[in-house]
Amino acid sequence: MTLTAAAAVQQLLLATGLGGWLPGWQPWPYLLGAAPAWLIARPYWPRALGSWPVRPKCVALLRRVPVWAFVTAVLSLTVGVWAALQDDEPYIGHEEAVYANKARSWQDGTPDAGWGVYRPIGLPVLGRIALALHDDVGALRATTLVLTLLTLSVTYFAASRWTTPRQAVVTMLLLLSGLGFLRRVPEFLNDIGSTGLLLIVVFLLIRAQEKARSRALLIAPLVILAAFYLRYGVVGNLLAIAVAAVVVYGPRAWLAHWRHLTLAGIALLAGLVPHFVYAVHVTGSPLGVILYATEQAERDFIGDGLLYYLAIFPYRLAGDLGAVVMAAGTVVTWLAIRGIRRTRREHSGTPLRDDRRRAFLGTASLLIFVILGVATDGEPRFVYLPVILLTTLGVQYISELTARWSPQALLAIASLAGLTIFGTTQVVAHGAMPGPTSLSHSTVPVARQLSSKEPCLLVTGYEPEVGWYSGCGAVTYAQYSQMVPPRDTKISFILFERGRLQPDAAGLQRLIGSHPHTSRTIQTDGPLGTSTVITLTPGAGKGFHYGMSVSGLDKAG
Repeated sequence: MTLTAAAAVQQLLLATGLGGWLPGWQPWPYLLGAAPAWLIARPYWPRALGSWPVRPKCVALLRRVPVWAFVTAVLSLTVGVWAALQDDEPYIGHEEAVYANKARSWQDGTPDAGWGVYRPIGLPVLGRIALALHDDVGALRATTLVLTLLTLSVTYFAASRWTTPRQAVVTMLLLLSGLGFLRRVPEFLNDIGSTGLLLIVVFLLIRAQEKARSRALLIAPLVILAAFYLRYGVVGNLLAIAVAAVVVYGPRAWLAHWRHLTLAGIALLAGLVPHFVYAVHVTGSPLGVILYATEQAERDFIGDGLLYYLAIFPYRLAGDLGAVVMAAGTVVTWLAIRGIRRTRREHSGTPLRDDRRRAFLGTASLLIFVILGVATDGEPRFVYLPVILLTTLGVQYISELTARWSPQALLAIASLAGLTIFGTTQVVAHGAMPGPTSLSHSTVPVARQLSSKEPCLLVTGYEPEVGWYSGCGAVTYAQYSQMVPPRDTKISFILFERGRLQPDAAGLQRLIGSHPHTSRTIQTDGPLGTSTVITLTPGAGKGFHYGMSVSGLDKAG
């Protein structure tokens, strides 16, 4: 009880803006420490829960409130959190800028700085629509707010069918309270939206197995294609889901739907034809774009993503409270698999529907960690789907464990989750956002000063965000060394005192050669320090040698 009270007090302090006493504004995992003690004290639960401060009358009163009102409240809270965090991260970030540049390039022809062939087009398409309505960062981020609300709504819809509507509301609150999820809610990224689509796919597969003569498999290709074109990285998730479906339900259960599977496969392949044509055009192989996207993973060795997920599971994914519930969901997975094996071994009968569903959800979740951990580098935003699935299972398991005191227990979890949302919001604002925002204090002023109505190209280690705020084309130093710069274009090299991916003086000299150029400094308030901008004379072209040198740059970065 002491650790539980400490966790609640900690979240209260965070919610009121007093979390600066914690290193990096990171809350301590008190509840993870308390969970084993609660399990050991299980024989005393009736006495403890019987004296729980949440009285039955309070629970009865809340039961009179329709579920839709709670769902609306959670979605409204999401909008409020999204709006509040915009002030703490007013500048568009690196990954955001990549998609934003592409959307703007379709609108007005501005260069799509930072774009690569491995990037999916779904988010820029939505961004292009948003920019047509209002040309600013807020419009872009409002697009992903809609995707976030969609994902939370799908979470409620699916979880309410697998558990109960009120348990589904608790799952929504826990998801929103997790640092890994809430950190990306304010940003123009595709991870949360694609997660909602993947959750629909999981729901449709279960529907196909649990409802006779269901046509769910015929709908699945449309959702899969939407998820794929929104984010290519869903391929690993889909592979894990497919493997889990075959292992848990068995090949025969799926072959019984062979007609629907055949039609779904044909529709899926037809929808992928444009991607395959594009992939062959740019890489020479139908799978070239997917394989190229995997190669972009920033990992030291194959499997370091899996080690990362093992290191952060589950606390850094879902927070202190969510971690306990996710751990409970993992236990449910093991119990369900054991129940299926016992049924088949002892009774030679058909496993219970609930056991199969739980085993499928849990197995798919764990396989996603393994497949993505091996295929790419680890990031919390890549694994939102298993967080949702394990949280759903965990909420249901806790409800079953607490038996007739379940309403009080769920109300306590929901109350603490609601408090944690405000605490996590403060953690994001004061712990996670200051770094990217302070970096923008270096890059944005420089980019804005170099903005030009004439053709321009900026060479920098921060090409997407610099391209967005300048409106110029932007490439890295490595990319510039492999390209033939266009003539009649103003080319500038941007170097910071403490910048990244910058050449030393000798490397810079080789890039500039003997082109006529000018040099100036731009003072910034950000962590990168003073910027030195070297601008080539437009029209000089590459390969001209005038014997000029770059002075005063012993080390560029």
